[in-house]
Amino acid sequence: MALMITDECINCDVCEPECPNDAIFLGELIYEINPTKCTQCVGHYDEPQCVEVCPVDCIPVNPECVESRESLWQKYRSLMAMKSVNEESGDSPSQKAQSKD
Repeated sequence: MALMITDECINCDVCEPECPNDAIFLGELIYEINPTKCTQCVGHYDEPQCVEVCPVDCIPVNPECVESRESLWQKYRSLMAMKSVNEESGDSPSQKAQSKD
């Protein structure tokens, strides 16, 4: 059950930094959520953080990406495994930024 951001988004910028999976990005007109990265914060928090901070309540479940809680846990584990591999190989954004200093 990935989330989505509706066109009621006011581009307030509060949701993007709250996403632990970096699934939220600024699209052409409004913020968007990459459904392949969205776990509804499963594995990180009890509630989706973007929903918690959104001042206009424009982040519902994406009806085109309905997933079970177990599926979200599997996605979380897969994302964390990929992140670990990237960090070990030096491909993480934070390591690239540190290597430039």
